[in-house]
Amino acid sequence: MTVRPLVAIDWGTSSLRGARLADDGAVIEERSFARGILTVPAGGFATVFDELFGDWMRASDALCLIAGMAGSRQGWVEAPYCACPTGPQQVAAQLAWVVPGRIGIVPGLSCEHADAPDVMRGEETQVFGALRLLGLDDGTFVLPGTHSKWVHVERGRIVDFSTAMTGEFYALLRQHSILARSLPAEDGAFDGGAFDAGVAHAMRGPGLLQSAFSVRTLSLFDRLPSAQRPSYLSGLVIGEELRSRALQAGSSVAVVGDAGLTSRYVRALASLDVRTDTVGAQACWRGLHDIAHTIFR
Repeated sequence: MTVRPLVAIDWGTSSLRGARLADDGAVIEERSFARGILTVPAGGFATVFDELFGDWMRASDALCLIAGMAGSRQGWVEAPYCACPTGPQQVAAQLAWVVPGRIGIVPGLSCEHADAPDVMRGEETQVFGALRLLGLDDGTFVLPGTHSKWVHVERGRIVDFSTAMTGEFYALLRQHSILARSLPAEDGAFDGGAFDAGVAHAMRGPGLLQSAFSVRTLSLFDRLPSAQRPSYLSGLVIGEELRSRALQAGSSVAVVGDAGLTSRYVRALASLDVRTDTVGAQACWRGLHDIAHTIFR
């Protein structure tokens, strides 16, 4: 089946990237800009889009699908959340069309937990793409970031997920807590040994509220060099995230996202004897490609 020329966009809070895709999903051309939704003035989304990707949309039959925070209340058009369980077919059926039949925004996902709902925007598209790239129909996925997402998939549909504010807690502790006085001005080079020590301490401890203070005490007694402390703190917060998952040795997790972060999760998961597969930025493009194919199926 031939699909119209596809422009795939990942429009997040702080960044914007796009790709022109071939019919088989291969990337023809990519672009990226520091034009996340927070940089766009009210009413300015159409102008920014046309300036950066208008030439890709000149073909009369071009189709553009946009994933991410462009569908939030602060974005171009608010796209409603799809309730789990959800697959590409359900997502395609609820696209929010900016220009009907031509520019559509992928809806986010929601799921109900015992005490509060959870939501995601953009990660669902990456999971759909990762499923295809890894040849899976079922599995557990983690998408590291400011707000990490843990996603459970059955028969190609996202049935449940949860959010861990790991990256945000790292930034808060790093910049705005008493621990900041013990840390160097810049993170510097990653130190694997210090990171591993942080993961191990988090796994043994009762929780981050207590284990985080070890950054200060280790520095007070000169047991952790200054340059190693950011990596140690990173290990603590990622270790706390993994501790809360109660992962079993021998289980498998697919890690999706930027190589710099995914490599840390792979390392931490390996210390727990958890097998991993990794998928990078191409997951989003593949997910949007599959949603586009679903529209015309």
